[in-house]
Amino acid sequence: MLYGKYDFTCELIRDALMPPYKGSMFRGAFGVALKRVVCALKLNECKDCLLRNRCLYCLVFETPMATQPPAGVRVSDTPHPFVIRPPVEENTHYPAGTGFTCSLLLFGEVNRKLPYFIYAFDRMGEIGIGKRIDGRRGAFVLREVHVDGKIVYECQSATLVQDQPIEDLLVTPAHGRLDGHTENRSEAAGDSSVTLTLETPLRLKFENSLTAQLPFHVLVRAVLRRISSLFQTYGQGEPELDYKGLVQRAAAVKTVDNRLRWLDWRRYSNRQEREMFMGGMTGEAVYRGKLGEYLPLLRLGERLHVGKQTTFGLGRIRVEVPG
Repeated sequence: MLYGKYDFTCELIRDALMPPYKGSMFRGAFGVALKRVVCALKLNECKDCLLRNRCLYCLVFETPMATQPPAGVRVSDTPHPFVIRPPVEENTHYPAGTGFTCSLLLFGEVNRKLPYFIYAFDRMGEIGIGKRIDGRRGAFVLREVHVDGKIVYECQSATLVQDQPIEDLLVTPAHGRLDGHTENRSEAAGDSSVTLTLETPLRLKFENSLTAQLPFHVLVRAVLRRISSLFQTYGQGEPELDYKGLVQRAAAVKTVDNRLRWLDWRRYSNRQEREMFMGGMTGEAVYRGKLGEYLPLLRLGERLHVGKQTTFGLGRIRVEVPG
């Protein structure tokens, strides 16, 4: 599956007032800007558009309408081909001149449409973000776009590096590894421990309800579901993994330290024209058991995000292995 992580370096030219968690704000502003960039017919509803199956905005933001899973694919909700990673600090007031970085993760062929996304971020800066201050939203300029630390776009010359390298994520269970990581199943013979940090709120449904608990097997289910759905929809098909066995063996892994808590937050939905209450787990948990075969899965989960509402940047995890 094609995978790209693009870091957008921006600078405010007007004061901005943003919420403590900024994922919903950036996702909404990005959607408005992208639609203005690519929408040809200027309709209010994409379902009425004859071009919806070829429109980049519809593919990215109205995914179930534009992209049907391949035959035989068991994906109940088609995943969107992007994740926005907003600035993580909880500051709310940003004076003009403040710099910030917002990252965009892209999955599949939409990586080849990067110029449209760069242009959309540039337009988003003109439209403005956050609440209005004296009748105006916070405006910013897009300074640079980086991939793996290398500049692929900079605003002064308005030049875009062509043919940026796009990573192709692979799942190769026959070799005991995922995504090029060296951890393999031979490490599963002995017990080890990992620390999981939830860098953004994690929303998971287990047994048809949102849960504030995170046993290891629930985490593994969520990671496998995310990998399976993305690779089925945007990659080479469902990876040939021992899903049932992985979940069964994960049940034997113990939670030895639980510092997770539930965080409630609110976002405003422009589509539904009302505030919506959301929540998710934050904090840390330490697991111990036969973890070797799960490390490549968790590393891939770090890159793809896990759980519900990932397009807002939710479900960003970090895994630390002692030593």
